[in-house]
Amino acid sequence: MKIYKMDSRQFNLKSIRPDILSTTINDNMSADERFQNLVLRPIIKFQNDLLIEVFRNYIEKHKSVFYDLSLEKRLDYIENAIQKDMKLRNSMKGMIIGHFTVAEYGIYIENSSALNKRMMNLVKDRLLSHIQLFEKPELLAAV
Repeated sequence: MKIYKMDSRQFNLKSIRPDILSTTINDNMSADERFQNLVLRPIIKFQNDLLIEVFRNYIEKHKSVFYDLSLEKRLDYIENAIQKDMKLRNSMKGMIIGHFTVAEYGIYIENSSALNKRMMNLVKDRLLSHIQLFEKPELLAAV
């Protein structure tokens, strides 16, 4: 019965991941790059809306100073938050690691430091590419 549950979980996790058509896999790439392209990218793409919402909440919890920054400073703010705020970092890592299969987790723990760096760079790049979504929420005027 336990094997069935693991197989079912693995199948379900992999079935909800989006395909990334631009991903190339070849024999010359490192194991870390292969893991990044086959596991991290699809999971991060799947979690995109949640990661954006988490960052919006992060902005609000930090007194919304983000909204008063220039575009260049906003880009720096995102990069610094992802690299230096351990609570935010760990929360986002958990949202991604929670979508690993047991086998993928086994691969991950063998080289977690390098894979964490890749993971956070992908998250940072995704947030930066969606910077237009981090505008100050406007109050709706009563009609």
